[in-house]
Amino acid sequence: MRQIRGVVFDLYGTLFDVHSVAGLCDSFYPGRGREVSTLWRQKQLEYTWLRSLMDDYVSFEDATEHSLLFTCKHLGLPLNEATRLKLCDEYLKIKPYPEVPAALAKLQSMGIPLAILSNGSVNSIRSVVTNAGLTHCFSRLLSVEDVKVFKPHASVYMLAEKALGLERSNLLFVSSNAWDASGARHFGFPVCWINRVGNTFEELGQTPDYVVGGLDEVATLMKKLLDI
Repeated sequence: MRQIRGVVFDLYGTLFDVHSVAGLCDSFYPGRGREVSTLWRQKQLEYTWLRSLMDDYVSFEDATEHSLLFTCKHLGLPLNEATRLKLCDEYLKIKPYPEVPAALAKLQSMGIPLAILSNGSVNSIRSVVTNAGLTHCFSRLLSVEDVKVFKPHASVYMLAEKALGLERSNLLFVSSNAWDASGARHFGFPVCWINRVGNTFEELGQTPDYVVGGLDEVATLMKKLLDI
C-alpha cells in the first residue's frame, strides 16, 4: 500500500461547482442559464486543451472570457460589455460543493498538507478560495501560470511534487474531472476520482485507484489510508 503523505486537489468542478454561475446566467438570459453555463464550461475546457496543443498559452481569465464569447455567439445571445464583465467576475466567486468545508476541516485535522493544483491563474485560484473562506485549509495554491501550459500536461502535475517536496507516489490526487484524473494517474499519482453524478470514466488507458461520491468520502478514505 502506498504511503500517502499529502493530498492535491483540482479546483474547478472538484471542490467548487462551476455551474454555480448558472443563476447569474439565468438572470441575463431567462430560462437558459444552465444551457449557457454548460456550454461555457465545455468550451473553457476545450480552449485550455487547444491552447496547450497550439503552444499558445493565455491566462485562465482570458480562456474563460473567450469561451463565454463563443457561447453567446453560438446560442445567438446578446453580450454587452457590462454583462460580460459581470459573468466573468462570477467565475471568481463560484461556490464550493456543500460537503467541502466540513470535509476539508476533517482532512486538515489529520496533519497532512493539502494543496490545490489548478488550471486557474494565481489570481483566480486565490479569489475563489478566499471568497469561500477556505484559504486556511491549504498549504499551497498551485497554478499552471508557473509552466504556462494547462492540465493534463505532465509539467503541471510536476508542480505539486516540487512544491510539496514529496514523490508523486506519496501524493493522492483528487479530481472529479475524469480527463484530469486520467492525466494525473498517467503521471504517476495515486488518484481518487470524485464521481458525484454517475459519470463514465474516460477511456484513456488509466483507471482511478479510488472512486468516491463526494469530498466527505475522501476524508473517510484518508482515515483508512493513514490508519487513524
